[in-house]
Amino acid sequence: MSSKRDLYEILQISKDASAEDIKRAYRKMARKYHPDVNREENAAEKFKEISDAYEILSDPQKRDTYDRFGYDAFDPTRNAGAGGFGGFDPNDLGGFGDIFDMFFGSSGAGRRNKNAPRRGADKEFRLDIDFEDAVFGLEKEIEINRVEKCEKCNGSGAEPGSKIKDCPECKGSGQVRSVQSTPFGRFETVKTCSRCRGEGRVIEKPCSVCRGNGQVRKPRKINLRIPAGIDTGSRLRVQGEGEHGQRGGPAGDLYITIVVRPHADFKREGYTLITNLEINFVQAALGIDIEIPLLGGASYNLHIPEGTQPGTILTVKSKGVPYLNGHRQGDLKVIIDVVIPTKLDKRQKELLASFYDEEEEAKTGKKGLFDKFKDAMG
Repeated sequence: MSSKRDLYEILQISKDASAEDIKRAYRKMARKYHPDVNREENAAEKFKEISDAYEILSDPQKRDTYDRFGYDAFDPTRNAGAGGFGGFDPNDLGGFGDIFDMFFGSSGAGRRNKNAPRRGADKEFRLDIDFEDAVFGLEKEIEINRVEKCEKCNGSGAEPGSKIKDCPECKGSGQVRSVQSTPFGRFETVKTCSRCRGEGRVIEKPCSVCRGNGQVRKPRKINLRIPAGIDTGSRLRVQGEGEHGQRGGPAGDLYITIVVRPHADFKREGYTLITNLEINFVQAALGIDIEIPLLGGASYNLHIPEGTQPGTILTVKSKGVPYLNGHRQGDLKVIIDVVIPTKLDKRQKELLASFYDEEEEAKTGKKGLFDKFKDAMG
C-alpha cells in the first residue's frame, strides 16, 4: 500500500464534499502555504501535496478512480508506463486479467484491445502569474515538454524503408494461450506475448530517432488567454494539447493550474479588492478629498468625511475584480489608517493643548490646564 496520506484529509474535507467544496478548500490552503507567502521550511512541500490532492479530487474521473483504488492507482512506480496521473487506465487489469481469463475463458469480453487507438494522457502545468494579471487578464506564451508523434517514422516506430510484420510468436494476436491443470480442473490462460509485448507486430528495424516507440518528447509553445478575474486554484483546460495519442488516437488535454503572486498594496477576497490608506489625524478630523492609486496605474478621488475614525472602511463601487463572466465587477474596500505624529514642535504642542482645553471646558465648564497656565503667566 502507498504511504501517501488520504487526499480528503490533506484538503481537510469530507469524502462527500462537492466540487465547489473541493475548490474552496484548495484555494484557502494554497494561499496559506504558497512558498511566496509562507516562509516555513516545509511550506513548498506542503503546497505541492495540496496541489497533488486537488489535481485528483477536482477531476471527476480521477476522483472516482481514487475512491475505488486509492492513491496507488496514480503511483507511476506501481503502474509502469502509466505516465503518472494522466496515464492510469483502470480498464487495464494487468495480472488480474489472467486470473479472469483462467476462470471465465478466453473470450476477452471487456478487455482492452491493445492494438486499438489510444488517447494520449492529460498533462498538468502550474502557471504563476502576477496579481494584476489575474485581475485584468492577459495573453501569455508558455512552453511545455510533451510526447509527440515521431516525424521521421510518422509514428510507426519503424525506420523508413523497413518492414513491420506480424509477430511469429503470437501470430499477430498479441497474446499467447496455454492450458494448465489445477485441482479444480484444466483451465486455459491467456498472457501478453513477451516477444511483441502485446503489440501483435514486430519491427524489422526500429526508427533511429524514437527507437521504435513511434513517439518523441519535445518542447512545444502554446499561447494562452488568461481571463480577467481568475484566482489561485483556478484551472484552465486546453483541449488536445496533452500527450500525443497512440495508433492514431486523439491527444490528451492540458490542464493549467493558476497560482497568483501576492501584491504589495492590495489583497483580494473573492471579487473584492482591499487596500490600506494612511492619513494624518488632521485630515481625519477635518475630512479631505484625496487621490488614491488604483490597481493598474489609474487613480480615484476618494472623499474622506470629517471625523473619520481609525479602521473605518470606505467602499468604492465597481473598482474591484471583474467577475469571470464579464458582467459585473467587485468593489474596492479602503481601510483608513490614522497616523499619529511622534514629534511635534512647540507651536504644534500649544495648538493641540489649546484644542484639548477647549474640549474640556466645553464638557465641564472649567478652564483647562493651558488656560490656567496662561493666566498664571499673565
